[in-house]
Amino acid sequence: MDTIRADVTLRESYGFSAIANERKSARELLVHQLRRCADRTSLPAGLRALTQYVSASHYLLVRHDLSFNTDIGFVVASDWPFDMVRGLTGSVDAGHSRMSEFDRSCNLMQPNFSQFPDDVAVPDGVGREYCAITLNAGQVRMTLLLLFPEHFILSQSKLRDIGLLTGYFASVCCRPSKRQERESDLTDREIECLYWIAEGKTSDEIAVILGISRNTINNYIASVMRKTATKTRSEAIAWAVRNNLV
Repeated sequence: MDTIRADVTLRESYGFSAIANERKSARELLVHQLRRCADRTSLPAGLRALTQYVSASHYLLVRHDLSFNTDIGFVVASDWPFDMVRGLTGSVDAGHSRMSEFDRSCNLMQPNFSQFPDDVAVPDGVGREYCAITLNAGQVRMTLLLLFPEHFILSQSKLRDIGLLTGYFASVCCRPSKRQERESDLTDREIECLYWIAEGKTSDEIAVILGISRNTINNYIASVMRKTATKTRSEAIAWAVRNNLV
């Protein structure tokens, strides 16, 4: 998101914002909107802009590090009808759980289309097919689910844009508090490794998820234990839980 802000700031410094907005591409206008929403930490407004960019009608953003149960605490933001959320998210979680970590990593940013079960009622004018895009927002795995008007022809390139931009935008709007950041001098990558350890992943699995070598992962974990004065991975996880890092 810092890259997004820097890009927009550079353009404005040269007076491009004074030129008619008609000259800007839809993607440039979207980035400009996301910048304003990020400044206000307005997640719903940003998700609405992302939804409109692909001409979708509704958005639902869920996170996979929380339990998918009836209290829908896993929902980050949504404008779906409540009954649709409860009726669908269980199947989303089940599909995600059945995949290996390697498959989940390969599936990141890839638009996947599914049909609603027959017993799920959709709003008038909305198609029965929905699009799911899984992404990483910082150290949290999320899925963005989009509804579209009936008989609408989708743009695959715009959907790929959405996955990347949603990840950046959500990582800004869902970042930990300043107090939590001050409590630890761990780097972002060390906290990311700590998160996956808490998820029960081995060094080999984390290496696949993050796309770096197993030795590098072990170095990060050793650094975490040194900085937190812990001797085992279990102690490091307990420390992270106490400090609200995982």
